[in-house]
Amino acid sequence: MRVLSAAEMQACDRLTAEQFGVPSLALMRNAAAAVAAFVQSYFVQARRVTVLCGRGNNGGDGLMTARLLAQRGLEVTTILLGAPASLKGDAADAWRELATPVHGSVRAVTESGELASLRNALKTDLVIDAVVGTGFQPPLKGLALAALEWLHTCTAPVLAIDLPSGWPADVTSELVEGPVFPADAVVTFTSPKPAHVFGALTRKWNQPIVVAPIGSPDEAIRSQQCVRWAGSSLVLAQAPRSRSSNKGNFGHVLVVGGAMGSAGGKAGAPTMASLAALRTGAGLVTAAVPAPALPVVASYAPELMTMPLTSTRSGEIAASNGTQPKLAALLKGKTVLAVGPGLGQSAGTAQFLAALLSSEKIPIVMDADALNLLAARPRLLAALSKHAKSGRPIVLTPHPGEMARLCGKTVAEVQENRVNIARNFAKKYGVTLVLKGWRTLIAHPDGEIAVNTTGNPGMAKGGSGDVLTGIVAGMLAQHPAETARAVEAAVCLHGLAADIAVRERGERVLLATDTLNAFSQAFRFGFRADNGYVWLQGLCSQACP
Repeated sequence: MRVLSAAEMQACDRLTAEQFGVPSLALMRNAAAAVAAFVQSYFVQARRVTVLCGRGNNGGDGLMTARLLAQRGLEVTTILLGAPASLKGDAADAWRELATPVHGSVRAVTESGELASLRNALKTDLVIDAVVGTGFQPPLKGLALAALEWLHTCTAPVLAIDLPSGWPADVTSELVEGPVFPADAVVTFTSPKPAHVFGALTRKWNQPIVVAPIGSPDEAIRSQQCVRWAGSSLVLAQAPRSRSSNKGNFGHVLVVGGAMGSAGGKAGAPTMASLAALRTGAGLVTAAVPAPALPVVASYAPELMTMPLTSTRSGEIAASNGTQPKLAALLKGKTVLAVGPGLGQSAGTAQFLAALLSSEKIPIVMDADALNLLAARPRLLAALSKHAKSGRPIVLTPHPGEMARLCGKTVAEVQENRVNIARNFAKKYGVTLVLKGWRTLIAHPDGEIAVNTTGNPGMAKGGSGDVLTGIVAGMLAQHPAETARAVEAAVCLHGLAADIAVRERGERVLLATDTLNAFSQAFRFGFRADNGYVWLQGLCSQACP
């Protein structure tokens, strides 16, 4: 699913009408029907509804929604922010249909002081925000701002049509400055805009952001943003296997890491990565760890194979493991390499890593200490880039701190310009870059960016990155010819499993390994509900077994 800018969305609507014969008024009717259906399926207890409408097309969507809900027996109060005579085009048609005859209680407000007399409208079960939409340019002012202040004392949930009023469609930040209407759900149409995939539009992270189809054909949905929604790739993880499948069809992942000794006890990191690769569906997984860590790693799952590596006195991987005979034995039969969880950063480990990365052409997933070693050794990163540009899939999965070290910037600079930094780094070095955090980004070497909208605050705990490393490696092992989609599916699957698990565990209690226990549901999850709506955020009850 492509992410469209505000201008591209307007062009889509225009193209739908001019080239595909779907009138703009029909699109508005379809949008209103989509919102009304969502109200009755999600806010099932709502009997009283207050609809706030602006004078543009977003207001027209609200006016038509109000009429539909009133016709279905709900007690609807519609407040138009402006004079009816000022409405134009489809919005004017929507007003006439609502007011002739009158459906519910209908009021037009032309002065901000008039809102004070409408306190009863705040005694409602649901507020629908249809004040301004995709075409809005900040800041909110006039009647729109007065309506926001008037709404302040209302305790009812708010459903935003298209976007929470005041939120610019094209911003890629988590939050925006200036006054913005609150939202407890968002229904937009056709395709998401940047704000839908990047912004914290709702009051809670698990409240729905939904995209509803309203009649625009795929041919009309055109974008030059080079941004897409990562959730579309989940279908790759859900493809059925052939009945004649065997373990050799799904790759052999080698996980390398796990210092154990005076350098610290980090055997859990490669263990979690290995278990994640197994749960994701890799045919075989071997964990190669320093010999002192082997008993810990081997005790977690009988399905996991292990290989001891010579360790230093401090318990890290010794440089001697990088000799050609040892590397040949270590890498024999492996199809994907995952390196970094609990690896350590000693000079000897760095030598081993350099030998390991240059010895084979199999796909590599790098995280944690492997990234820190890359950041400290530009020559190693440059050599890795040559491999990537020659066609070797290389995936780096940094959090913002690791990303800052890799690109020589501060964490604040990374966070302020995540999209461009991730995109430029991926293009420069020819790698696939997974920049973790709120709305994890998957930047590809061709400049494309995928945005993941799954995941929750409960994942802010040690081990989450190790689990993701294993999931990415497991997906690459099964889909070696589809690096981009495999990585996107892995990131989406990780967050989705955590979203499912957190419903039972809670945000504070959730452990990284709890996500693995939710995989059985995550692999069967569908973002598209029976009515065709795609849930970018929140778990649709129809789609979550």
